[in-house]
Amino acid sequence: MDLSLERPGDYLFVRRVGERGVTVVDRELRRSFLLAPERAVEDWPVTSARALAAAHVEDILALGPELVLLGTGVRQVFPDAAFLAGFLRRGIGIEVMDNAAAARTYDLLAGEGRRVVAAFILPEG
Repeated sequence: MDLSLERPGDYLFVRRVGERGVTVVDRELRRSFLLAPERAVEDWPVTSARALAAAHVEDILALGPELVLLGTGVRQVFPDAAFLAGFLRRGIGIEVMDNAAAARTYDLLAGEGRRVVAAFILPEG
């Protein structure tokens, strides 16, 4: 039997989600990051959903999303309403979920060719 690696498409995809890291294609990231179909922004300086501020909205918007997925770690944690409003005022949808759900949803939407950006929060250490 011949085994081969099949990639789902010409976009960055999440292969695996763990408590302390997320594997994008074949690279494990252990610090919070932003993921768009064509690029990843590593070392996003966020360690918890409660620490999100207006400046973090701009980091995400710089990637040009039509929809944002916020992965808040192993559990869903809602950030401050002012952070969420930063997207809604611009007509950009945002969904908050745990990292595993964010990864599944991101892979599905990116595979459909959607302009999705996923923000993954990973704990320090």
